[in-house]
Amino acid sequence: MSDRRQRLHELVLALLQQQEALELLDGDGHGPGTGLAAGAGGADPASWLERNRRLVHRYQALVRTAATLDALIDQEASGQF
Repeated sequence: MSDRRQRLHELVLALLQQQEALELLDGDGHGPGTGLAAGAGGADPASWLERNRRLVHRYQALVRTAATLDALIDQEASGQF
């Protein structure tokens, strides 16, 4: 693994540790935090797809934050500030 990729990985892990709870994507609507659709006996696909979409956006934001922090660290280390 490249040095930069390793740093990004470590930054993402550190950011994840700062989160209250680690939420995982739900593959079938029957995971934690999903409700059953009324009368259908199964989960409402629209609600769990929306939940997964929100989670992906949240984790993308964490990765972007890690990349920004890494770039700032590189600038500081090279004296470009």
